[in-house]
Amino acid sequence: MRLPRRAALGLLPLLLLLPPAPEAAKKPTPCHRCRGLVDKFNQGMVDTAKKNFGGGNTAWEEKTLSKYESSEIRLLEILEGLCESSDFECNQMLEAQEEHLEAWWLQLKSEYPDLFEWFCVKTLKVCCSPGTYGPDCLACQGGSQRPCSGNGHCSGDGSRQGDGSCQCHVGYQGPLCTDCMDGYFSSLRNETHSICTVRTGLSDSYPPCCLSLECWRGVGHAWIRGRNTHTQPGYSSRVWIAAFSPACDESCKTCSGLTNRDCGECEVGWVLDEGACVDVDECAAETPPCSAAQFCKNANGSYTCEECDSSCVGCTGEGPGNCKECIPGYSREHGQCADVDECSLAEKACVRKNENCYNTPGSYVCVCPDGFEETEDACVPPTEAEGTGGERPPQLPTREDL
Repeated sequence: MRLPRRAALGLLPLLLLLPPAPEAAKKPTPCHRCRGLVDKFNQGMVDTAKKNFGGGNTAWEEKTLSKYESSEIRLLEILEGLCESSDFECNQMLEAQEEHLEAWWLQLKSEYPDLFEWFCVKTLKVCCSPGTYGPDCLACQGGSQRPCSGNGHCSGDGSRQGDGSCQCHVGYQGPLCTDCMDGYFSSLRNETHSICTVRTGLSDSYPPCCLSLECWRGVGHAWIRGRNTHTQPGYSSRVWIAAFSPACDESCKTCSGLTNRDCGECEVGWVLDEGACVDVDECAAETPPCSAAQFCKNANGSYTCEECDSSCVGCTGEGPGNCKECIPGYSREHGQCADVDECSLAEKACVRKNENCYNTPGSYVCVCPDGFEETEDACVPPTEAEGTGGERPPQLPTREDL
């Protein structure tokens, strides 16, 4: 089924009359266009999150027409708002890929909650996941989790372009950006991190940028209350300061200071909010990132998916107390899913005469006592079995006699 949309392609003759874009304007890549479309789609989901069918009787409408949150009506509203009428490339891409978006919304959203990963990376294959590059989405130098040791940019990161090489930040060099350039020294180096620090020679007067103590905050062991604490022996007229460049806040991809308000760009998993990079709570997304049998645990810049308790049908957290529903054979007792002891119920679970009932986790079994003969309707005691048969049937040899 194709949903109706405004015919944006009818604007093509008008657009052709517009003056050409400056040659300096860089044409967006297919990945950039796809990512932009997904960003607008996600924003459309946010904008329509609290809407309903608008008929005045939401309960009846949702009972009769299905829920608005997953309806075709909501999808149409989102699609209608994706592209401006003058954005020819956006409308062209939407026209070509509308069926994919419809299929994801109506059939695949639960299985593939990340629209960008499904649409741009796996379906259209115009982008790569973060930390990978090139036609085959290979891992960047240093690995996809922390490309270029966190000290540079991977060429082609997240796209089907580039060669995966590292373009190091100022102060760093080498294939993985772990070595320090001339004028820098290694202030920290271990298996996971390498931090290069600049060593600056300063005159005995404050430099123009440091006319106040506020300027020196975070510089290191340089000045305390205006008094030089690191003058080198034999150098009365010159001060040597190890001006440390500490690692950025974990929320920053690049930074000019120590806090999450000093980020030049937020790390993956963080978003700029009121001037600061804050953690994205992926677990609070309208479409949870985990499967129906898992629950989501948010972490700084990321999240993990944990398995629900075995007694749960869907859950919101760890243990049987956080089940959405209980599996068959379990019921909610004292706020958590507990095994139902079918053998202790008023209505007998095992209905044959003389039959024993044994409870098991989530179920039960019915067994005749030792020595009793099992029939369709009863467990017959040995004496009754002998009486009904007249002569005692010949005894079969035991396994040991064979």
